[in-house]
Amino acid sequence: MDFLESAIKEAVKGMRAKDGGPFGAIIVCRGKIIAKAHNTVLKTRDPTAHAEINAIRIASKKLKRFDLSDCELYTSCEPCPMCFSAIHWARIPKIYYAATIADAKKAGFNELDISAEKMKKQGKSKVSIVKVNSCTSCKAPFEEFTKKNGKTY
Repeated sequence: MDFLESAIKEAVKGMRAKDGGPFGAIIVCRGKIIAKAHNTVLKTRDPTAHAEINAIRIASKKLKRFDLSDCELYTSCEPCPMCFSAIHWARIPKIYYAATIADAKKAGFNELDISAEKMKKQGKSKVSIVKVNSCTSCKAPFEEFTKKNGKTY
């Protein structure tokens, strides 16, 4: 899961830069990273500047299309409802994630209690969602964020 580790490193990078919370995302197309992004809510003062949204914007611009059906998304944390919807609309067929929405809530973030799986089921989405349990550093960004008393929103 090198791609997932890259997403986690991106989360730490953004958090340490104080751009936003400890969230990072990578989009891979045909085995290559085409987009790498982290949360920039604080930096941009934009509540929609989540890592997944930022990565989708970068990938779409780079590929010159909104249909990312030949891509996969790796994210440091389970996508929130807004991000899951954007992933669905971008037609990304598969998501791999590390930490959970519960982990984000525990760190103080204003998360809705709607899992990606529940969004998928209720919305009848075809997006495949994979929780990577073998990730050794999946909670590390939240642990560092909490120790530093990072700003939640």
